[in-house]
This record gives sequence, C-alpha cells and structure tokens, in this order.
Amino acid sequence: MKQIAITGNKGDRIRSDCQVKLQLLEKGGISIKLQSKVERMFGDQIRQQAEEVFKSLGVSHASVEIEDSGALPFVIGARLEAAVKQLQVTDKCWIPPVIEQNRYETGRERFRFSRLYLPGNSPSMMLNAGIHHPNGIILDLEDSVAPQKKAEARLLVRNALCQVDFYGAERMVRINQLPGGLEDLDEVVPQHLHLVLLPKCEHGSQVVEVAERIQAILKAHEQEREIFLMPIIESCLGVENAFEIATASDSVVAIAIGLEDYTADLGVKRTDSGEESLYARTRLVNACKAAGIQPIDSVYSDVANMDGLRKNVETSRSLGFEGMGCIHPRQVPVIHEAFVPGEDEIKKARRIVEAFEEAEARGSGVVALGSKMIDPPVVKRAQKTLELAKKLKP
Repeated sequence: MKQIAITGNKGDRIRSDCQVKLQLLEKGGISIKLQSKVERMFGDQIRQQAEEVFKSLGVSHASVEIEDSGALPFVIGARLEAAVKQLQVTDKCWIPPVIEQNRYETGRERFRFSRLYLPGNSPSMMLNAGIHHPNGIILDLEDSVAPQKKAEARLLVRNALCQVDFYGAERMVRINQLPGGLEDLDEVVPQHLHLVLLPKCEHGSQVVEVAERIQAILKAHEQEREIFLMPIIESCLGVENAFEIATASDSVVAIAIGLEDYTADLGVKRTDSGEESLYARTRLVNACKAAGIQPIDSVYSDVANMDGLRKNVETSRSLGFEGMGCIHPRQVPVIHEAFVPGEDEIKKARRIVEAFEEAEARGSGVVALGSKMIDPPVVKRAQKTLELAKKLKP
C-alpha cells in the first residue's frame, strides 16, 4: 500500500484550518477531493491553488483529499506543502508574497512590554491577534507544538509571517531548542521577521550560533536587514551565565526568563509570591541593565486572575523588568496599564527633564533641581519615563 501523508487539523472545534490527506502517484495527474462548507463560493479557487502548489513543488501525479474548515490560502498552501515534504525530499517550496502591511521594521529600543504567544500550528489564533495591540506577536514553534507537528508548523508560521496583518506588532518567532531550531531559521528568517526567541539558552555560544546562521541566511537571500535576538533563560546554568548571554552578540536586544522550566530545574514549585525565583530574576535584570538591553519577565499563567496578574506586573516593574510575556489577549491591557508611569512619577520626571533642558540652554554642564544635583543617568531615566507616558497614555 502506498504511503499517505496527513497534515493539518480537523474537527467540530477547528476553524480557519484544513486537513490534507495526500498520496503521491506514478501517473494519472492530480486528483482533488474537496469537502468544504464554502465549496460553492471558493471550491474552484481552492482546487486551483492546490494545483499551483503541486506545480511549484514538482508534483505531477497525486491524489489529495482536503477537508476544509475555512482555511485561508496561506494555510492551505502550508498544509499541502507539508504533506508533500512528508513523502519526498525537495528543496522546492510554495511561499505567498509578503503583504504591504508587514513591510515595516522595528528598532533596538522598541517597547516590548507585552509579547503575545500564539501556538505555531493553530492558524485561527493568528488571524486576529494583532487587533489586541500587543507590542509583539510570538509565533511559537517550541513548547506549544507537538513533536510530530513541528515540520508542518514551521511552514505555517513561515506563511503567516507573509500574509497575516499583525497591526504593527513586532513579529517574533520562538524557534525550537538548538540544534533543531536552526532548521526553523531557514524557513522564517527571509520572511520579514523582526526577532528570534532562543529558548533554554545557557551559553553565549548558542547565541553566536543563531546570529551567524541568521546572517548566512540573509546573505543567501540577498537581504540586508537587522533581525534581533531575545534569548530565554530557563535553567540554573542559564541564570549564572546571564551576562555572557546578554553580551554574546550585538543582535541581542533583550533577555526573557522562563520561570516554569527554571523552577523545575531548581527543584521547587513556582508560587504567586515568587520568593523561589527572586535571585534568578534580579540577577537577570542586573545582567541586562549592565549590558544595556531589556529584561523581560516570565508569563503569568492564570489567565482568569486579573488581580493576580496586576500585582505580578507591578512586582516585575519594581524589580526592573521592562516587559513580560502573555498567553491570552485579555492580559495585554493589564500589562500595558501596569507599566504606565504614575502621575507623581511623571511630574517628577518632567521637572528633571526641564531642569536638564534649561541647563543645556545656558550651556551649563551642571543640572540641578532645587539644591540637588542631577546625574546624567537620572536624566536619562526621566526622559524614558516621559517617553513611556507619551507612548502608553496618548
């Protein structure tokens, strides 16, 4: 019996996806069996796309069944390509064009208060994620994707980077733990990606390896863009090597901490109070501040507890963190609100900046507020506070 590849998802609760069953043949051309609630409106379009995908991949003879649950073309293309690549080795691919809305760059100093994790094999969660306006969207290829689904998720994430409008969010991908994550880079780096998250990072050499692979891929595609790195520290060894990781490459703009894996490595249970991770969090913050990059706190996993989340973010900010991950859109506004400077903080910052500007206008190198001298780092922090207030309280 000839081998059959099955990709995608189906079921009563599945939306914006499809399941593909593919059998490659020696002759007979392309046979397409389609089951879809929108067949009357889009059946011909889906069949035409399937034929285009097979042509792009060099497939001339195949029997395919598509059970459609409202999948968009970029999803159908990814599922068909993944099925073909389960059955034969090929360097050919079908990649949709990058939409104009995604042709924007981000900067090293960009605010990264919130980063919304999206499972890399669930297209329905990707489509409207941008309307919640997180600072970053993380298309996750690691923990949220089952091992047997990683190859097809890689192609889906690649196509989503091209076709999904994320409304100005920084487009991020969490690759798999090295060395497997290097294969992820080959697919996602050329697709106008902004930032790569490197999970379970323990050594600066891992950062260097990823940075060099990214540059090689960009060069091979004749692209000149800056792709930033955010290593994720999730072990005791990673915590001890935080500064080494932070300074391993100029592409590193932030380090995140993953407390679920860290506390497991420590051999303790994660608690709401967080005493068990205080050392790790403060050490990571200190390493990031010393390296001039952003420290990013772990996710808060109780999505129903908004009061708990608010307290967690306030503690996070008090420790020096400049953002945190989130696993549900409802967490985004709470995180943003908690990172907004308070009125007293804003008023003080404004007085400091005004004193600095007056000193500059006089040509004086001495900045004073009343009888108190103001050091340059204090001025810089005040300027950043006002920038935050302007950004988050328009």
